[in-house]
Amino acid sequence: MRDTEKSLAYGGQAVLEGIMMRSNTHMVISIRKKNGEILTTSKEIPAISRKSCLLRLPFIRGIPALFETLYLGFKSLFYSANIVIEEEKVKFSHKEVFLTFVLILGFSSFFIVSPLLLTNFFSITGLIFNIVEALLRITFFLVFLMSVSLWKEYRRVLQYHGAEHKAINAYEAGATLNLIEVKRHSRLHPRCGTSFLVVLMSLSILLFSIIPNQTFLERLAYRLVLIPIISAISYEILRFSGKHRNSKIIRAIVIPGLGLQHLTTKEPDDDMIMVALEALTEVDKQTQKQRINVS
Repeated sequence: MRDTEKSLAYGGQAVLEGIMMRSNTHMVISIRKKNGEILTTSKEIPAISRKSCLLRLPFIRGIPALFETLYLGFKSLFYSANIVIEEEKVKFSHKEVFLTFVLILGFSSFFIVSPLLLTNFFSITGLIFNIVEALLRITFFLVFLMSVSLWKEYRRVLQYHGAEHKAINAYEAGATLNLIEVKRHSRLHPRCGTSFLVVLMSLSILLFSIIPNQTFLERLAYRLVLIPIISAISYEILRFSGKHRNSKIIRAIVIPGLGLQHLTTKEPDDDMIMVALEALTEVDKQTQKQRINVS
């Protein structure tokens, strides 16, 4: 088993025909090109949050981490899309950054506002109102995940997602990073973004249920304003679950998130796992080099 803090610093995301792996200091994107070659690019991540003691504090660090993760995720997708269509000279503009946050806001607002609007049509109040709203939000979320998982054109992305999880699981278990060893590991991972969303929704339901009755606009304001706070708490829960993943209690808590990953991941083929290994090996090399230079 590798050092817990160091291994938990690695994460990733599936992109078009490839995988993005990242640490606290570097981001690596590996893409399988049409000719079978793996194209790998590495970039140092700006040290904005790392240089600020305030932004590294528990229950605060989750907020910049969320926006950083979403921004780097969209940036990686844009890059992979350009590689797939064989336009490898990519320059990310301020417009793309703006687009990223607009999409984030729109996606979040849909799952927050739509269930609230529908529930508001019923003549119910108090705890019953919150229960109905929660059930609608969960239904919307499940329908969305099922729709994505059934989308044939998106299946390869879900397979790359599974490959990313297998590689990270193997790394955190201290296994030898080769194809045979990595294939033995699970495609499910407790710190996945799917698990984060499950924790986020669960906390939202719990918190909103204890807030006194309000008007529609007051309810909406609460749900929007509390997003960063709930996200920060969810981030800490996932970090804690990662450090104590062998605990029976933690295993029970993460079951819903792992269950939903059967929809958001698929079993990868060998070529996909090799792409994940390429990305993980490179990000580990760059991160270790950075640590040596700093020390």
